[in-house]
Amino acid sequence: MDDSAQLQRFIEQEKEKMMVSEMIGKVTSECWDKCITGAPGSKLSSGETSCLSNCAKRFIDMSEIIAKRFGVH
Repeated sequence: MDDSAQLQRFIEQEKEKMMVSEMIGKVTSECWDKCITGAPGSKLSSGETSCLSNCAKRFIDMSEIIAKRFGVH
């Protein structure tokens, strides 16, 4: 693999890392605001945990659907 191909691969990997980081930030922000209504204690309640899990799953599912629809990898 030549230097140009290695650089291109590195750039693609960094873009993927950035997209994953962005998605985690969005999921955290959206789901936290939706599921945690008061000041959190030292532990999340079972309802909050369930809500966060379901919210994250829905967010990821929708992101995958949108990516497939628009041909984004």
